[in-house]
Amino acid sequence: MFILASSYIFYGLWDWRFLFLILASTVVDFFVGQAIYSSDSNRSRKIWLWVSVIFNVSLLGFFKYYNFFVDSWVDFLSVFGYQLKSTWTLQIILPVGISFYTFQTMSYSLDIYYRRLTPTKNFISFATFVSFFPQLVAGPIERASNLLSQITSKRVFNYIQCTDGLKLILWGLFKKVVIADAIAPIVDDIFMNYTDYSASTLILGVSLFSFQVYGDFSGYSDIAIGTAKLFGIELMSNFKFPTFSRNVAEYWQRWHVSLSTWFRHYVYIPLGGSRVSKLKSVRNIIIIFLVSGFWHGANWTFIMWGAIHAVLYIPVFLMGRNRIYMNNVVAEHSLLPSFKEILQILLTFFLVTFSRVFFRSQSITDAFGFLEQIYSNFSFETYQHPLGYRMIDYFVLLGVFILYEFRIRRDERAPFKFKSKTVRFVAYTLVILGMLLFFDDNIDRSFIYFQF
Repeated sequence: MFILASSYIFYGLWDWRFLFLILASTVVDFFVGQAIYSSDSNRSRKIWLWVSVIFNVSLLGFFKYYNFFVDSWVDFLSVFGYQLKSTWTLQIILPVGISFYTFQTMSYSLDIYYRRLTPTKNFISFATFVSFFPQLVAGPIERASNLLSQITSKRVFNYIQCTDGLKLILWGLFKKVVIADAIAPIVDDIFMNYTDYSASTLILGVSLFSFQVYGDFSGYSDIAIGTAKLFGIELMSNFKFPTFSRNVAEYWQRWHVSLSTWFRHYVYIPLGGSRVSKLKSVRNIIIIFLVSGFWHGANWTFIMWGAIHAVLYIPVFLMGRNRIYMNNVVAEHSLLPSFKEILQILLTFFLVTFSRVFFRSQSITDAFGFLEQIYSNFSFETYQHPLGYRMIDYFVLLGVFILYEFRIRRDERAPFKFKSKTVRFVAYTLVILGMLLFFDDNIDRSFIYFQF
């Protein structure tokens, strides 16, 4: 009851009106889950499942995609010479977290339908599962088999779990404040004024955006996972050092893991996964990445971003190398990566970063304009920070950050795993000093993934 009340207060402080959406999604899937479980015929089970899917997708579609479909329809008609004088777009705010909690409640109904889960009869526990505040607004997207089972079981305070949670919160804050927020003004400046810059600056901008979005979203996930630990709850890992991925398939096993897992369990496998013919498997991969792109935002840029990742993933799949790195990390048994691994990491980073031109741009036109500017103005220039700071400080910072993450790459849940108390104290001190040094009141500190 305490966690449920805290979660609703937490969300309601942003906009209390949208609490009714969470409550509606909770009520529908709670009773749908009971109905699916108690139904004797497959037909009635399917009908109840479709009630859950249609309700949640409609909720998401109305608030997130309505204007996108209307605008796309108007643009389509204009190609044939039909110009609509007025459109029926809505001036509404996207409810924060709606992409996450609708997927979470849907997964509950789907797991019951596939007989992976027995529904709970405790509405308070289920409502807490849906609205659990650490991961409510940006994940990780949890399955009921993991989170709900912990909510319904007795939890006892554990000192080690608590301190591990505090360490994750500290590391998450560092990634958010010192990495993501510090380089945000540079990225914003370059993408907003890309026509004024040379290729070297544009490449710098999109490369820094890769670190910004990683620091921002993985930082949030660390804070969420760490906060949950304070309540005796273990959330799933959402990032497993994707910067050191050796191909695109491994990247998607390490980046936004909860979303990738959701699509694999509830879309890819039901479509046949990789157990069908190669042609159908490729079709399934394309569907997954297009849907994933569309999930990220109501803009053709995200669909294009998803399509690019499908194109990058398919060759890896056809060569049978999509699972080769599932159970090991780079430089598994050595101090440093091999020359081959370094080349693989750099190539993967380049391909993923290239796709982020579309992810970050405001429109398809801007994305292609950004790429065209790189091609047409291929020259080198020294970039000046928009706020007048020294750029060398940022390069040193990112270099140290990459080396440190490489050092802790074997365990994403232990950022300060040192045997020496003195070394741990020095690490905590440097992280806190870094946040104080790079904190700037003029920077917008909202999390990037709140918009999705």
